[in-house]
Amino acid sequence: MAKKTKKSGNTAKAKPSKARKPSFSITLADKKQPAKTITAPESKKTPKSGDSKKSLSASTVGAVSEAQAQFSEAELLKNLPPGTKEKLEEIKKKIEKLKDKVLAKFETYTMSVALLPPPKDEKLKNKISAMVLIDDSDSKKLNKLELKDKIIKIVDGYAKNIDKEMLVDVVLISEVWQSCFDGKYELIETISLSAPVYDNGIIAAIKISEIHKTMVLKKFEKYIVSYVLAGSLTQGRATPQSDVDVFIVIDDTDVKKMTRVELKDKLRAIIIGMGLDAGKMTGIENKLNIQVYILTDFWENIKEANPVIFTFLRDGVPFYDRGIFMAWKQLLKMGKIKPSPEAIDMFMSTGDQMLKRIKASIRAIGQEDTYYAILTPSQAALMLYGVPPPTPKETPNVLREIFVKKEKILEDEYVKILENNIKIRKDLEHGTKKELTGSELDKLISNADKFLERLKKLFEEIQAGKEKEHITLDYESTINTVKDVLRLQGFEDIAKDAELIECFQKNLIDKGHIDPEQIKNLQEIVKGVDDYKKKTLTKNEASRIHKRTRDFVNACIEFIQRKRIKELERTKMRVKYGSKFGEIILLGKDVFVIEDIDAHERQITRGKVDDEGHFKEMKKSTPEELEHALASQSIPPRIFVKETIFENMKMIFGKDVEIMLNY
Repeated sequence: MAKKTKKSGNTAKAKPSKARKPSFSITLADKKQPAKTITAPESKKTPKSGDSKKSLSASTVGAVSEAQAQFSEAELLKNLPPGTKEKLEEIKKKIEKLKDKVLAKFETYTMSVALLPPPKDEKLKNKISAMVLIDDSDSKKLNKLELKDKIIKIVDGYAKNIDKEMLVDVVLISEVWQSCFDGKYELIETISLSAPVYDNGIIAAIKISEIHKTMVLKKFEKYIVSYVLAGSLTQGRATPQSDVDVFIVIDDTDVKKMTRVELKDKLRAIIIGMGLDAGKMTGIENKLNIQVYILTDFWENIKEANPVIFTFLRDGVPFYDRGIFMAWKQLLKMGKIKPSPEAIDMFMSTGDQMLKRIKASIRAIGQEDTYYAILTPSQAALMLYGVPPPTPKETPNVLREIFVKKEKILEDEYVKILENNIKIRKDLEHGTKKELTGSELDKLISNADKFLERLKKLFEEIQAGKEKEHITLDYESTINTVKDVLRLQGFEDIAKDAELIECFQKNLIDKGHIDPEQIKNLQEIVKGVDDYKKKTLTKNEASRIHKRTRDFVNACIEFIQRKRIKELERTKMRVKYGSKFGEIILLGKDVFVIEDIDAHERQITRGKVDDEGHFKEMKKSTPEELEHALASQSIPPRIFVKETIFENMKMIFGKDVEIMLNY
C-alpha cells in the first residue's frame, strides 16, 4: 500500500505500490439450487488515488468493470438455473413496487431506484438490497440529515410492507459526490454495479464512467492525473438524454520521447476510442463526451481564467485524482484562484468584439444571405422556363419581361423586391451604405419570405405549362418512332395514328420482333394524352407516362439498330484472292473497297457506282470516312449486283478472285 501522506482537504500524490490480487464475485443463492458464483478476472495494475486507506484499489475497480462488461443482465439470466431465474424475476417485481411507491411520494427528488449486489455479510445473504438515490441539491427546509432520516422512515415502511427481507439504503447525491471528494470510491463502485429500475441518467453515467475510467487507468496509469465527471450531471440538471461530460488531465511534465502536443493527440485518440468501447459494453452509446487536457495547458487555462476550466473546477467530481484536481478545487473555494490583469482585460474587451461581430453578421446576412436567398431561386425559375440563367444584374429585367409582361403569371412587386435587395447589396459593397440596422434586416428577411412563397406558386404554374409540353412531346416522339419502325418494315403512308398503332401491333408485336410488354406502354401513352385533354391526368401519372415513353422509344431504337446492322451486313461482299481477303461495301451510289482486311493498317479506297455498275473516281479513303458513311445510312438501300461489278472485282483483286458466302 502507499505511504500515508498529510491531508489538507484533499489527497496528496503517492507512488503506486504493487497490485494486490483481489477478485470480485456476485453470488446468487437459491434454496433449491447450489449458489452460482461469477468471478471476474484479476486486474494487472493498481493505480493509487489519494489516501490508500480511503481508496479502493484499481484492480478491484477493473474486476468490477470487466464483470459488468462480460456478464450482461441478459447473459446472466440465460445461464442461471430455472429456480434462480424465477427468484430474480420475483425480486425485480418487488423492486418495481418499491419504485412506484417512492416515485408517488418523492418523484421530484428521486434520481434512481435500483437493486444492489447481494450483501457480503453471510447473515444478510437472503436479504434483498435496494437503493434509493435522492437529489438534495435544492433542499432548503430541512438539513441533509433531517431530510435523509425523514425519507428513510417512509421508504423503510414501504419496503417492509412489500417484503420483510428487503433492505433499502437511502443515499443522497451530495453523499455520493462527497465520498469522491474524500477519495472514497467504494460508493460509486457499488452504484455502478446496481441494476436500476428507475434512473434519470445518473446511474447510467456512473456505470459508463467507471468502466471507461478503469480502461484508461489500466492502459495509461502513469500519465493520468485526474478523471473527473462534470457538466449537467454534477450540477443537478441531468435528464436521461444528458451527455456524460468527462474531463481527463494527462501529466506531460515527464515526457521525453515526443512533444506534449503529440502526447495529448495520441492519448486523446485512444481514450475516445475506449469511450466508444465502454458505450458498447454498457449499452449506453453516444453519451460519453470526453475532454482531454495536458497538465501544463490545464494550469495555463487556470491562469488565464478560462471559464470552462473554472466551471470544471467548481462543479467537477473526481472519480480518480492524484492530488491535483482537489487541490485546485479547494483553492477555488477559498478564493485563492484569481485571474490575471491580462485575462480581465481580455474578458472586458470581448463585449466590444462581440458587438462588432454581431454588426458584421447583420451586414453579411443582408448583403449576401438574403440576396442569394431570392436571386438563386429566381434564376432557377428562368431555367425551368427554358432560359439560360442570366447575370444577377440582368435577372430582374428578364423576370419582368418573361413572367410579368409575356406570360402574365407574376406581379411586378416581386421583381421590385429583388431589385431592392440587389441595390442594398451594391450600396453596402461600394460603401455608400455603412451599416445595416436590425429593422432593415427584418424587412429584408420578411420580403425574402414573401418573395419565396410567391415563387413556389410561380414554379407550379411553370411546371403546369411544361407538363403540357412534355405530354405533347412524349406523344409525338412515340408516334414518330412507330412510323420509323414501320417504314423500316416496308409500311409507309399510314396517315391515322390509330391505324399506325394497329399496324405496329400486328407486324411488330404479334410477330415477336419487339417485346409484347411495349404494347402496354404504347396504349398507356395514348390514354395519358386523352386524360390530359380531359384534365384528369395527375402529376404522378404524367411522370409515369414520361418513363413509359422512354422505355418504348428505347425498345424501338434497339430494334431499328439490330435491323440496320443486318441490312448493313448485306451491303458487304467478302472476297478471297490468293491468301488474302478483301471486302467491297456498296452504299447506294457509293462504294468502299478494303483490299486486305487482315492488314495492320487497312488500305481503303472510295468511289462512285454508275448506272452500269462501273466503279469510278476511286481514291484513297480512311476508316473514319467509312464509319461516317455507314452511320449515315439510317435504312440501307437495296443493292442489285450487275455483271460489271464482277469485272471491277477482277480489275482490283485479279482474275482468281472468289466471292465468299455465309462468312
